[in-house]
Amino acid sequence: MLRGLATCAGLALILVALVDCFNTIVLPRRVGRLFGLTSLFYRITWSTFSGVGRRIRNGRRREEFLSIYGPLSLLSLLMFWALCIVVGFGFLHWAAHVQLDGHDGNFASALYVSASSIVTIAIAQPANSMSRWLVTVDAGLGFGLFGLVVGYLPMLYQSYSSRELQISLLDARAGSPPTAGELLLRQANKPDKLEGQLADWEKWTAEVLDEQLSYSMLA
Repeated sequence: MLRGLATCAGLALILVALVDCFNTIVLPRRVGRLFGLTSLFYRITWSTFSGVGRRIRNGRRREEFLSIYGPLSLLSLLMFWALCIVVGFGFLHWAAHVQLDGHDGNFASALYVSASSIVTIAIAQPANSMSRWLVTVDAGLGFGLFGLVVGYLPMLYQSYSSRELQISLLDARAGSPPTAGELLLRQANKPDKLEGQLADWEKWTAEVLDEQLSYSMLA
């Protein structure tokens, strides 16, 4: 019964991690879900990271410290998904009586086989056929997971850079740092041009909203 529960737990953990990865990276907009690992991950890590940042009294150093969180969270989220898959396949290997060196391995050995498989090293080769098939599936999922996330890294950084470019252009029209009053003073005699600029910013706001709802690391 214990190994049966381990099988159910392993399958559930792998399925939740894969579905969450698909919803976070592949789907173009936010989706409703009962439970999301990404939401839980960001709630826990951001509260911890921002708590440390609040202790930094220097404003510039605090902003520099907090600016690390976005890119770092994406890499940490990848490691979090990979860890969930490793633990899930570890449960499956242990339930399948993984055999190493001619005898059944313990749970630590099962985790080692799973971890070496997801990074496509596969140093540990189990003797039983079920674990061999699990190693094959684990390696395929690991290769696909890393390839998927690495492929989306340029798109995420491009989205971040495009929104920052529009903010940089605002300095020439509203001063540095830009203010609403300065924008109105400089464009007071050009209402049509001001209206066009506000229309561009309305589109920019909609794009930022859609991106940040879809990809938590951009927010």
